[in-house]
Amino acid sequence: MIRNYLEPDTMSDKTVLITGTSSGIGLATAVAAARGGWHVIATMRNTAKAGPLLAAAEAAGVTVDLRALDVTDQASVEACLAGVERLDALVNNAGAGHVGTLEQESVADVRAVMEVNFFGVLHVTKAALPLLRASGGRVLTVTSVGGVVGQPFNEAYCAAKFAVEGFMESLAPVAATVGVSVSVVEPGAVASEFVTNVGLTDDAAEQAGPYAPALAAYLERTRDAFASAQAAEDVAARILDLLAAERPAFRVLTSDAARGFAGIKLRDLDGSAVRDLTAGWVG
Repeated sequence: MIRNYLEPDTMSDKTVLITGTSSGIGLATAVAAARGGWHVIATMRNTAKAGPLLAAAEAAGVTVDLRALDVTDQASVEACLAGVERLDALVNNAGAGHVGTLEQESVADVRAVMEVNFFGVLHVTKAALPLLRASGGRVLTVTSVGGVVGQPFNEAYCAAKFAVEGFMESLAPVAATVGVSVSVVEPGAVASEFVTNVGLTDDAAEQAGPYAPALAAYLERTRDAFASAQAAEDVAARILDLLAAERPAFRVLTSDAARGFAGIKLRDLDGSAVRDLTAGWVG
């Protein structure tokens, strides 16, 4: 169920740009934000895939401002933001999964994962920051528990998410000095097309050579994890909470499963201790 978070008359002048809204978390967040009274700039690389988003928006009785945006293309980022006079929030959601291991893929494969999941976030955030400074806005970036705990056969993906987490944790105290808050949202398994889009076939393990037994075990574990995955709408609800929060936490884990998993590594679950420490480094 999608919740209304703020009355439309208090939010009608607020604008949020959301990347990767063709499906999953991005789609659910775009519709939830529009229902919450936000003016939503909903972006995706290929607007020909906008059917599910537009249908969901129509069913919810809301509208979105649909725009093309390839986060890996600087010209596309600039074109998308052209004419945007006010921006109160950015939700970096666009990303791509990847399963593989170093010996069996090229460095170019790894670099491509970094381009989408790390540099894509930087492209959009950099372009949005002047607008966010002007509005005293906020940056929310959807990462993953894979940005906290490295996972087998997710080497490139986790590397990109670790990079995003480190970058945003470092940016947060600096951005705060100019009135911009920075948060990361860490889901665990989410029921969406994300895993499907990785493109693994049933015989993937058979083609993994010496890594076949390990990959087979990993795939079995992954199927079990996604059998009880969190709904994309639940993640969207947490994102809307962050958009509405007076002082949003730096880190938000979106489910008990995510908290339990990340908690193996993290004691400071909301990131406040690190944020408060590093804020002191810049005044």
